Amino acid sequence: MKDTVNLQYNTEREPLAMPEYGRGVLAMAEYLQTIPDRAKRSEQARAVVKTMEILNPQVRQQENWERKLWDHLYMIAGYNLDIDSPWPAPVKEEMETKPVPLPMKGSPIKAMHYGRNIERIIDLICEQPEGETKTALIRNLAIYMRTQYLIWNKDSVADATIFSDIEKLSGGRIHVPEGIELGKVSQDAVFARPGQGQQGGGKKNRNRKYRKNKGK
Repeated sequence: MKDTVNLQYNTEREPLAMPEYGRGVLAMAEYLQTIPDRAKRSEQARAVVKTMEILNPQVRQQENWERKLWDHLYMIAGYNLDIDSPWPAPVKEEMETKPVPLPMKGSPIKAMHYGRNIERIIDLICEQPEGETKTALIRNLAIYMRTQYLIWNKDSVADATIFSDIEKLSGGRIHVPEGIELGKVSQDAVFARPGQGQQGGGKKNRNRKYRKNKGK
């Protein structure tokens, strides 16, 4: 019989309080608790904090980063650490208190790719009397919504999809009149997401022009 190797996976272990430091630092923190001499224990704690600084160098970008490292050491040790620290030991209840959630203003956005303004425009259109003016407003809204859809989704979308979205977002208050046509999307149109400028769609636009010129 060959000797079997028992592998221990992290998924079978207790979750880490500070995963960014790894289980090596956890083992060091647990070892600190076994050192009987307080002075020696405090000396070793300073060495552990220095190791934590090396393992997590981005902590130096934070305000009061040195104190944060010591707080992290206490947290890793389960707040059961009697040492001479440059700062008072953190209180578990204060460190683990969850922040109070901020109240959301207004109702959730029904369709993120259209935005909240679309819902407000739809509300205004609903107030309009039936007639040519309202039909023109619905068509203009549909054209704008198609542009927003193409920015966040894909290269093409059926008019019927946009019309269906208008009726859904209006809660059935708007019924798109039959016969409305949005027209074709220009081959030179560029649909770039906010923050991308023309860069996001520039390559696609150049490819379209290349295919168009090549066919001449």
